[in-house]
Amino acid sequence: MRYVRFLYRGEEKKGRWEGKKIKEIEGDFWEEFKISNNEYNFDEIILLAPCQPSKIVAVGLNYRKHAEELEMEIPENPIIFIKPPTAVIGPEEEIIYPRMSKRIDYEAELGVVIKKQAFHIDSKKVKEYILGYTCFNDVTARDLQQKDIQWTRAKAFNTFAPIGPCIVSGINPDDLKIESYLNGEKKQSSRTSDCIFKIEELVCFISSVMMLLPGDVIATGTPPGIGPMHPGDMIEVVIENIGTLRNRVK
Repeated sequence: MRYVRFLYRGEEKKGRWEGKKIKEIEGDFWEEFKISNNEYNFDEIILLAPCQPSKIVAVGLNYRKHAEELEMEIPENPIIFIKPPTAVIGPEEEIIYPRMSKRIDYEAELGVVIKKQAFHIDSKKVKEYILGYTCFNDVTARDLQQKDIQWTRAKAFNTFAPIGPCIVSGINPDDLKIESYLNGEKKQSSRTSDCIFKIEELVCFISSVMMLLPGDVIATGTPPGIGPMHPGDMIEVVIENIGTLRNRVK
């Protein structure tokens, strides 16, 4: 199933993406909902970020080849940091280049969307807590990240968390092709099978640190090939069986 949030004539709605149509949902993704009789064409609506997380928990250095690219040791435990909900934007929205930075980078990532409150959960029950998966771009002010001891400033600017175009359930996240394209040129290409820590490990580890709430997103790390973006650039994150998240830099 493909879940979306969208605007129709200025009104926010939720729906299920079926082929070339969106069927409106009565209720919320996290609860039992009804499929209404209302259908919309894509030329009638504007897609929004598919969820509104209370927080985004991102994972650093989670692809083996990315660690090799940076000549860094494989971490013993997941390296996690927080991106605020104010950083979230949806498909086709603009990434704003902050005046404070002289270099911002793209980072294509698989996003995990939490379905229900999760705290100290068992690894065998992780799937019960996941609604589905989405494309995520962990936009980073690289110069500020290198300057600061911790990464909050570099990761937290408004518009630095593009999410979308949808949340997809019922897929296996452990071996998906993940790519990024800058102005149509392929920059990153890998598979999620290269991840050091798998989805079950990440959700268990993070839920042992903090409570995860419905709609929260775990960004699972980026493969090698990260690089800078400039005003006017178009960046696309493409993940197998999910779709394409497209944003322009302003």
